[in-house]
Amino acid sequence: MKFFGITLLILIPLVVISLGMDILLGFDLDNSIKHAFNPFLVKDPAELILFIILLVLLVFSFFYRKKERQRERTTMMLHIPG
Repeated sequence: MKFFGITLLILIPLVVISLGMDILLGFDLDNSIKHAFNPFLVKDPAELILFIILLVLLVFSFFYRKKERQRERTTMMLHIPG
């Protein structure tokens, strides 16, 4: 519950700042809300490619760690003195 509260306390001011900056740049409120809640619409192709690469690296590292933990467990089970 504390984690959810802290997340909201950080998210709300950041969204307000984003909306305020868009309005100061001359966007109307509808476009500002669209930019704030769907950031992929305003990304350049290079930013989108970099995001996808980082996301793929994150997924591969998750599966690699999971596989290493399973390998550790099987080697520990094989070396248990009986």
